[in-house]
Amino acid sequence: VQLQASGGGLVQAGGSLRLSCEASGRPFGAYGMGWFRQVLGKEREFVAGISWSGGTTFYTDSVKDRFTISRDGAKKTVYLQMNSLEPEDTAVYYCASARGLGLYYSDYSVDGMHYWGKGTQVTVSS
Repeated sequence: VQLQASGGGLVQAGGSLRLSCEASGRPFGAYGMGWFRQVLGKEREFVAGISWSGGTTFYTDSVKDRFTISRDGAKKTVYLQMNSLEPEDTAVYYCASARGLGLYYSDYSVDGMHYWGKGTQVTVSS
């Protein structure tokens, strides 16, 4: 299984970025997908998750109403649209594949995810 994340970069506060994560090697439509982020020296944290069908989404409180997770089955890609970015959003962002359908918030713990992609750096300047 390979997860290839892209779309990171440098943006000013208030700006937007869209992250993409293309999956291969596993039936994309059978598993929940998530985005996580990590700041150097801190633990990796959950950002957003989406169920196998895309019908259910989850967000950590700090990104609600600013970030949107979505998925495209035909492209085997999950997206994270990030708007109104803040300096506190600066981190390395990782996509990950859940062990199952991803129907519950508890499915998106760091230990609970099955496969991880390499991260993409997001830097928000003030």
